[in-house]
Amino acid sequence: MNEVYGKLMKCYDCFQKKIDFTPEIALVLGSGLGDFASDIKVEAELDYSEIEGFPVSTVPGHEGKYIFGTIDDVKVVCMKGRVHYYEGYPITDVVLPIRLMKLMGAKVLFLTNASGGINGEFHAGDFMLIKDQISCFVPSPLIGPNIEELGARFPDMSEIYDKDLRNVIKKTAMLLEIPLQEGVYVQLTGPNYESPAEIRMCRTLGGDAVGMSTACEAIAANHMKMKICGISCVSNLASGISPNPLSHAEVQETADRVAPLFKKLVAESIKNIHKAIS
Repeated sequence: MNEVYGKLMKCYDCFQKKIDFTPEIALVLGSGLGDFASDIKVEAELDYSEIEGFPVSTVPGHEGKYIFGTIDDVKVVCMKGRVHYYEGYPITDVVLPIRLMKLMGAKVLFLTNASGGINGEFHAGDFMLIKDQISCFVPSPLIGPNIEELGARFPDMSEIYDKDLRNVIKKTAMLLEIPLQEGVYVQLTGPNYESPAEIRMCRTLGGDAVGMSTACEAIAANHMKMKICGISCVSNLASGISPNPLSHAEVQETADRVAPLFKKLVAESIKNIHKAIS
């Protein structure tokens, strides 16, 4: 058996022994946004450390557990804390949690993150609906022998972020009167913030926001035929655009400030996505 697939199946076996739950929607909460979990009617929790071979997050603000429950009867599995490539894990470990949620039964992947704004029209605290991504600065999680049980050798990437789901989120934001930007997300490796020259490069390539996660997760989910959507919280203006030095504290401070609106937008979007795909 493929080593990566074997590790995934061990994690899945461990999950099955501990949790009896089949989610419809998988949700990943980014930096400073973990408080959303308090809005879920929790049925069970599973610490990453309780899953054999599972990568454990080392980043402040990333608690590190799966939460299983419902949002208005919509069954969700929520990742409270994610694993990043810069923590030293192989890229296949970084996306293992996403693949595991698909095996749990999730059809939709809802990604969130905190990012640096590189579009001149963005401001700290804006929400950006991700319409596309640039992921070529980190290794593809599909490098190596293809795992046929998960997906095709050469998956199409022409619509990573499902257009129908994006329309649902846009309509939801409009009804809630929550301003919503839309743009292209760029994943770089981190953990250092980008230089002004790197930000100019990302903008030249067509990026609107930059961060250290998400794109590789979307590739793995797309490979497994999940429907994907994502919202990025622009927690700061990127290097060279912001007049101030960047810090993780600023990222969390902004995310905490806009958390009530974020929680409202995500919760209502999940309900409306459930209606759209049912």
